[in-house]
Amino acid sequence: MNWYLAKIVYRIICGDGNHTPQFDEQLRLIHAEDELHAFQKARLIGHHEQDNFLNEVQKPVHWKFIDVSEIYLLDDLIDGAEMYSRIREEDDADIYIRITKLRATHIMQSSMHKTIRLN
Repeated sequence: MNWYLAKIVYRIICGDGNHTPQFDEQLRLIHAEDELHAFQKARLIGHHEQDNFLNEVQKPVHWKFIDVSEIYLLDDLIDGAEMYSRIREEDDADIYIRITKLRATHIMQSSMHKTIRLN
């Protein structure tokens, strides 16, 4: 088993979403057999931790999981610990989401190729 650092990306939508697009990027520790399993585990965490709630002025807030955009192999640390979080405001939400999804696709394909070569 190995330790990985995964960047999980969420979009934050407040009220009707009529605001500058915001994104939360979290770095999480993942304990997994290989990069592909780390990627899949990070995606499960991302889906599981989506949230909907009312803020202090009773407006709905939605944290929508976008994808896992980066994976790095690490030494032993604590499984699932959040290492970093940053909320971003982007001028074009669609471009940000598209880039995040492209990075996720690249990680998955690269991990699958590494797994196939090892077997």
